[in-house]
Amino acid sequence: MNPCCVPSKNRAIQLSLSREASANRAKATGASTAGMVRLDGGDFCMGTDAPGGFAQDGEGPVRLVTLDPFHIDVHPVTNERFQDFVASAQYQTESERFGWSFVFEGHIPRERYAELVDDTVSGVSWWCKVHGANWRHPEGPDSNIENRADYPAVHVSWNDALAYCQWSGKRLPTEAEWEYAARGGLAGKLYPWGDDLTPGGRHLCNIWQGDFPKLDLAEDGYAGVAPVDAFPPNGYGLYSMTGNTWEWCVDWFHSSHHITATRVNPVGPLEGQAKVMKGGSYLCHHSYCNRYRVAARTSNTPDSAATNIGFRCVVDE
Repeated sequence: MNPCCVPSKNRAIQLSLSREASANRAKATGASTAGMVRLDGGDFCMGTDAPGGFAQDGEGPVRLVTLDPFHIDVHPVTNERFQDFVASAQYQTESERFGWSFVFEGHIPRERYAELVDDTVSGVSWWCKVHGANWRHPEGPDSNIENRADYPAVHVSWNDALAYCQWSGKRLPTEAEWEYAARGGLAGKLYPWGDDLTPGGRHLCNIWQGDFPKLDLAEDGYAGVAPVDAFPPNGYGLYSMTGNTWEWCVDWFHSSHHITATRVNPVGPLEGQAKVMKGGSYLCHHSYCNRYRVAARTSNTPDSAATNIGFRCVVDE
């Protein structure tokens, strides 16, 4: 036998640990499934080998994954629903406790920039640390959610999303569950609807058009976050799986963990520093971040929040 075909001891150990983590994964049962869609699970092809992605993120290789049935929110958790949680649980988000959050520079009034912005992110200066920005004030203290009940709740950290899940009796999706849901029953496609980003010239998601980060032409109808049902659902009846806001998954992020992970209900590595996010956002643009593809992935620390990060929940059978 060719030695290259013999699995290493470490690989076998990692696979065993992954199988154990999958078998012992946290489940959420008994919660209301109103506003959710039941998905059958089963086998699907996860990841991509297509060019034009970010190999360093661990988008590939394509592998066959098997999932148990589950229910998933039809759309991301809205401001209306998040407000119910905050009022009922008397919860304060991390952005509120910190006193600031990250806002895209183009959404900050120029006359208030010097007053509101304390700092910017090195290398991506369009991300500004804005005092008073949180889920109630998405673009800073001068903004509000008065007419945004059906918009996704943003400035929600992974820790905040977990607290919401505990309150509602639900949980965050695994990355595999999220991607299975986003594909809407289509195999090997770039987007929930196929391989053409704008079929027939029609915009089917909320991402950036124009010269990023200077000019958003808003050809899709939105120059910022949009209502959760602003665009048609995918084949499973799920809205906003691409663009608009990033969505948290329960998994720790690693660029190569899936190579040695179980293919049955994978749950990501046992530990890490950042959590997986999927789906892209209204700030994604092909010139620097085309992560609005269903196989694309990125990550952020569990206490991070921004004006383009939200979440949705799942419930087990």
